[in-house]
Amino acid sequence: MKPASFRYLAPTSVDEALAHLAEHGWDAKVLAGGQSLVPLMNFRLSEPAVIVDLNNASELFYVRLGDGGDLRLGAMTRQAQVEHDVLVADRAPLMHEAMPNIAYPQIRSRGTVGGSIAHADPAAELAAVSLVLEASFRLRSQSGQRWVPASDFFVGLFTTVLEPEELLVEIAVPPMPKHSGCSFMEVTRRHHDFAMAGIAALVTLGESGQCERARLAFLSVGDGPVDALQAAEVLTGEKPTPEAIRAAAEVASRADIDPGSDIHASAEYRRHLARVLAVRALTQAFARAAD
Repeated sequence: MKPASFRYLAPTSVDEALAHLAEHGWDAKVLAGGQSLVPLMNFRLSEPAVIVDLNNASELFYVRLGDGGDLRLGAMTRQAQVEHDVLVADRAPLMHEAMPNIAYPQIRSRGTVGGSIAHADPAAELAAVSLVLEASFRLRSQSGQRWVPASDFFVGLFTTVLEPEELLVEIAVPPMPKHSGCSFMEVTRRHHDFAMAGIAALVTLGESGQCERARLAFLSVGDGPVDALQAAEVLTGEKPTPEAIRAAAEVASRADIDPGSDIHASAEYRRHLARVLAVRALTQAFARAAD
């Protein structure tokens, strides 16, 4: 398959890219890693009139600490760099743990953090991870910039709050609270396939060993990353006993998520996977927090 004809633009700065987006609006598509966009174009599922390639915008490639100790990732940072970066492993271990689950090493060598988040695939690991880590996204346009928390960024199937003239330029991840533990798990038909269900979990223990705070987000069980707020409420203030963990997992699988059925898995099977993964991930996260 071949894509429809399009105009190709390769800006060397964010300002130049924003000027192109302001000019072309909905007719333009941003090319980051291209691991999702190019196949869509080849199958004629997406036919943009203009492609704005960000691969020459060197200012968007970085991993560093912000002034407040948060982790800052440039939107064009390759997933492979994030996977192996010691700063990410130290400051955002949940993101570090999730990275090897994203497709194949060859895909991660070109795929970008910002591109995956902006694409908002319901099966995207980074979308669920950013939700649990309470990351914030810096969006820029010619008229200025704004910060959007991950909880407000994803609004539906492959849909975010990004306007056609805006770019996601930076991801900020706050430091993990003390006495916290995390876990990422997913189930795939074959290794590196899109997950049939997955979970990112982050828990914090109080001084007496009770669950002070819990965040759970599921992937592949809704129109985007699913924030399991009711399951987290079940755990908050409770000792993380096996019974409490199973109760939270049951609430997550029955009340928090609304999976669909497809050729890979039925909705009921996805609920089953979500329940099993929640028990396993929460058990591991609490054990890590205790350590």
